[in-house]
Amino acid sequence: MPTSPSASLTVHFPSRSELALSQDEEWCEVQQHGARRRIRFHDYDEIFAVEGLYEHLFYERLECQSPTVVTDLLAEQVTGAGQDPASMSVLDLGAGNGMVGEELRRRGFGQVVGVDIVPAAGEATERDRPGVYADYFVCDLLSPPADVRAELEVADFAAMTSVAALGFGDVPPEVFGAAFDCVRPGGWIAFTIKEDFLETTDASGFSAHILRLLGEGQLQERARRRYQHRLDVRGEPLHYIAMVGVKR
Repeated sequence: MPTSPSASLTVHFPSRSELALSQDEEWCEVQQHGARRRIRFHDYDEIFAVEGLYEHLFYERLECQSPTVVTDLLAEQVTGAGQDPASMSVLDLGAGNGMVGEELRRRGFGQVVGVDIVPAAGEATERDRPGVYADYFVCDLLSPPADVRAELEVADFAAMTSVAALGFGDVPPEVFGAAFDCVRPGGWIAFTIKEDFLETTDASGFSAHILRLLGEGQLQERARRRYQHRLDVRGEPLHYIAMVGVKR
């Protein structure tokens, strides 16, 4: 697994005078081979294209904890319910370059299938973590190709994860719902989301969507944990909520 970009690459964060940024506006400048360019943190295609940059930026510099927190919480609940992770197939929504899939496999989950809408994510997974996923689909879950739709319909997923992908337009509530529908009744749902997106003032649609699932009994909450997702570019903590539940 790559942990650092090449020695020829340097990452620069904004200066103090440029730090009045919201989370979805954050950026860095990447200097490589004498050229320097600005990359917004949510421009995942550009970040994934540079080997080791995603890990260096978010995990070394900004201390992201989400993959370990969510997969730990899911594993605790599954084993606590007397179930064997090795017997489970998991759908990883917004799989990125495979870090969550890797953590799931480390915790003994059997088969993991990734899905992401960004082609560079699938390419980075094949480059950085070949073999972690049994399958990896690059598509929009609201309108997948016919062959992908057919495979998802018969997959009989026992769990679904979505880590650090919700709330900023990367994975809309409707796509989360499509992934939710791929999980069999009694299956596990594990996700993480910025705590702001679960407030009643949320405009992303996720607060209403999650509250509806809980209120209608479609999702039975088993565990919830507030934690530090990562630091922002100023070094201040960003807090997220990790939730694990059972689909009913």
